[in-house]
Amino acid sequence: MKKQGTVLVTGGSRGLGAVIAKQFGEKGYQVIVNYFKSEQKASQVVEGIGKDHAVAIKADVRDKQQVEMMVEKAVKQFGPIDIIVNNALINFEFNPLTQGKVEDLTWENYNEQLEGTIQSSLNTIQAVLPEMKKNQYGRVINIGTNLFQNPVVPYHQYTTAKAALIGFTRNMAKELGAYNITVNMVSGGLLEKTDASAVTTPEVFEMIAASSALNRVTEPADLAEVVVFLGSESSRGVTGQNIVVDSGLTMN
Repeated sequence: MKKQGTVLVTGGSRGLGAVIAKQFGEKGYQVIVNYFKSEQKASQVVEGIGKDHAVAIKADVRDKQQVEMMVEKAVKQFGPIDIIVNNALINFEFNPLTQGKVEDLTWENYNEQLEGTIQSSLNTIQAVLPEMKKNQYGRVINIGTNLFQNPVVPYHQYTTAKAALIGFTRNMAKELGAYNITVNMVSGGLLEKTDASAVTTPEVFEMIAASSALNRVTEPADLAEVVVFLGSESSRGVTGQNIVVDSGLTMN
C-alpha cells in the first residue's frame, strides 16, 4: 500500500483547488492539476510544486471522454492515480446579488450544477477505478459545502447539487470499501478568499466570524489540510463521512 502516491485535483488551477494541489505537493505527492479554462494559473501551480512532481492537464470533467484522456496522460507520466479530489466548480460564484430567485430558476440552472458536481465526480471515479481495484487501494475526496446544513444565502442550484453529493459519496463508500477504497466529503464554509468568494463583502465575512465558535473565518488552507489527511494512509478507517471545516459555524 502507498502512503504517498499520485493525486488528481480537479479544478486545481485556482482557489481552493490550487491550495489543495500545493499542499499535496509539499507532502511529496505527485500532482495532476486539472484545469478547464485557467491554463496560465494551472502552469503557475505546477511551477510552485515543481515540474518533476506535477503536471497540468486540460479537461472538462463533465465530459467522460476528456476525463479518460486526462487520466491516460497522467498515468503515462506518473503511473496509477491513488487519490482523487473532486473539487471543480462549474460556472458559479457566491454573489447573493446575482443569485436567481425561486420564480426565476429553471431546471437548466439545477442541471448545470448537478453535472458539474455529480457527473464530473462519477467520470473521475470510473476513469481510475480499474487501477484502484487492481491495486486494492484508493482515496476519493469530494468537496462539499456547509450551506446545505445552514443556507445563510439560498444558493439554490449549487447547494442542492452539493446535498446530492453526500448521498453519492456514501453510496460509493459502501460499494468501493470492499476494494480498500475510501470515499469521503469535506465541506467548507465561505472561505476567505477564493476566486468564487471574491465578490463577498467584508461585512459578510465579519458576520460569519462573529457567529463561528472559533471567532474566525475559515481559510482555504484549513480545509486543504483535512483533504490531505483523508488522502493519506492515516485516514484508512474513515469512509462515508462528511467532515465540516468551518471554524464551528455549523456543528453535526
